[in-house]
Amino acid sequence: MRPDMSKCRLLFLPLLCALMMLAACSEYSNVLKSNDYEYKYEAAKALYAEGHYRQASELFSLLLIPLKGTSYGEESLYMLGESNLKARDYESAVLYFKKYYQTYPKGQYMELARFNSGYALYKQTPDIRLDQSSTMEAIKEFQSFLDYCPETTLKEQVHEIIFDMQDKLVKKEYQSAKLYYDLGTYTLNSIYGGNNYEACFVTAQNALKDYPYASAKLREDLSFLSLRAKYQLARQSVEEKRVERFRDTIDEYYSFQNDFPESEYLKEAQSILSHSERIVARKGVILKEDEDEMKKH
Repeated sequence: MRPDMSKCRLLFLPLLCALMMLAACSEYSNVLKSNDYEYKYEAAKALYAEGHYRQASELFSLLLIPLKGTSYGEESLYMLGESNLKARDYESAVLYFKKYYQTYPKGQYMELARFNSGYALYKQTPDIRLDQSSTMEAIKEFQSFLDYCPETTLKEQVHEIIFDMQDKLVKKEYQSAKLYYDLGTYTLNSIYGGNNYEACFVTAQNALKDYPYASAKLREDLSFLSLRAKYQLARQSVEEKRVERFRDTIDEYYSFQNDFPESEYLKEAQSILSHSERIVARKGVILKEDEDEMKKH
């Protein structure tokens, strides 16, 4: 009986792959042991080109001291950063890219090293619910890149990444402001004299001032939250401050309306305006129907 050739192939292929892997491992082991640094350098570049970034990284790291002061040494340091970037070891990538441009401030790869240092930091930026210190560091690194390379062809890409990170910071601030708003009259651990609505307004306004290039949608959300906070602050006010604060609410409405005349929030904003104007006209007197109106916002 003839053997089933398809089954033979299925058995042969894994064996062939295993033999190839053993051969590759043996060859890589020989490269590691070699004292021929030019051979190691070429092997590291070949591994990088084939997508074996971690192995390439290991070889490039072994070449830094022996090849220091040579053109190979400069390229090895840069390629060490590149290998770690491609292997998604972003922390190590930042370390070596920074080491490159600090060691070779006018080096052949200075521009790319500065860009990639910022990019590796950007790839480490966390979810908006977490601390954003690394996002701030990435923005600072990209701004430094633009200072050192003002004529770079990567300028547009850098601006897009910076704006993306700024939006992340703005979303973080919006979440903080919204939390104050949602806490409402709850006073435990609140700031600004125990008023969470005041804290909401200040946080939202600071975000608008600190991040002028935030996306239009985020600025709209923050501006409307500011209006709602002003309104709630007015309705919670003692009688002697009530008229003044409802006037502030009216001013805040017109500021919002001027900036976002076609806002999705305009209908609710106009309701806040109408109600605030009625209370101001009555010199701060709040009636039962006012309380019902306030519950809608």
